Amino acid sequence: MKSGLIIIDQDDRAIGTMDKLAAHKGGILHRAFSVFVFNSRGQLLLQQRALDKYHSGGKWTNTCCSHPRPGEHTEAAANRRLFEEMGMECELNYQFKFIYRAEVDNGLIEYECDHVFFATSDVLPVPDETEVAGYKYMDIDVLAAELLDNPTQYSAWLQICFERVMDHYRQIFKN
Repeated sequence: MKSGLIIIDQDDRAIGTMDKLAAHKGGILHRAFSVFVFNSRGQLLLQQRALDKYHSGGKWTNTCCSHPRPGEHTEAAANRRLFEEMGMECELNYQFKFIYRAEVDNGLIEYECDHVFFATSDVLPVPDETEVAGYKYMDIDVLAAELLDNPTQYSAWLQICFERVMDHYRQIFKN
């Protein structure tokens, strides 16, 4: 099952694989990752998910997010998808992981152990238009206000992990 998801227990141990849509319909805990690329000015590169994505289409989110394939290391998957979605290669730095559960559109449930990676790059992305409708760089404090003022414009996972992202961001960019 090359395109399946890695089903995990609460300790992030793999216990099987499952079709992506079936896992999201059933709200089954699985492994995921989120990449946050900042430029040298400390602005976050956001992507707008393609409008026809199976969920959260058109919503703004972090630079790249997806799932490792069965047998694939999470960091390798994050590098692969960052290149596939945004046309970028960056040195990724693991920050933290968290488990969240959120009901998204189309009756689907995101129940993920999300591994978060940061990178810094001033290279402009070359997005795959089948994955990404648009991109923009945003000051992290402006994004914090936007998440409060316009939450429906942003992905559930970005909203859920943003406070921890801010904590790690401050350690890196504000010192």
